[in-house]
Amino acid sequence: MAAWGTTVRFLALGAAWGTSFLFMRVAVQGLSPGQVVLSRLALGGLVLNLLLVLMRRPWPRQRKLWMHLAVTGIIGCVVPFLLFAWAAGRIPSGLSSVLNAATPLATAAVTLAATRQEKVGLRRILGLCVGALGILLVLSPWRFYAGGGVDLWGQLACLVAVLCFGVAFSYTRKYVSPYGADPIAVPATQMLLATAAMLVLAPFVALGEMRLTAPVAASIILLGVVGTGLAYVWNFRIIAEWVPLPPRPSRT
Repeated sequence: MAAWGTTVRFLALGAAWGTSFLFMRVAVQGLSPGQVVLSRLALGGLVLNLLLVLMRRPWPRQRKLWMHLAVTGIIGCVVPFLLFAWAAGRIPSGLSSVLNAATPLATAAVTLAATRQEKVGLRRILGLCVGALGILLVLSPWRFYAGGGVDLWGQLACLVAVLCFGVAFSYTRKYVSPYGADPIAVPATQMLLATAAMLVLAPFVALGEMRLTAPVAASIILLGVVGTGLAYVWNFRIIAEWVPLPPRPSRT
């Protein structure tokens, strides 16, 4: 039953994040990329912290955990969200979604190369190589230099965002999940810290005139409530349940 619940959350997360690219594509028609990111983070943080209060769940108390969540908030939210929002104005949302599908590949590569959490076997190395070849075929940089194809810089921005997700997932697995903190409290705190970081950046990256039409407003609400709020609850539950946890750190 537990495995079934994890599978359902995984599918829901994929659907929520997959449609997020369509919402971003619509949202950037009326807002700047920075305004889109600030709005989705604020809405997502509001939803998550409201859930935390209504369900009477405690916020994390460990200072080190808050520091780790600040890192994941910047690497896993602020930076990739800005990159994806910027790319939304340059490439089709469907292509962004396809490139985002490389997140498991990036996570595996980071986990194997940097954190050493798992053994490196020939099968996994071959899998990473095949995945990298698939990404190269999607990008098709030779068409860019030939004067055709989809904007290469937008695609590269998506890939950097995906790499950020990979780093954030691996970091979460190693430094956040071992605390065993509440699955709502963790993303709520992360989103709160990410919103604070974005507010600091807002005077520099969230400028420009806002044209808040009905489609733009609806896209921002769905992007924030579902794609950033509820999706991150599912995300942290999946990270905690998918494979055995590393040793638990001291609660200081």
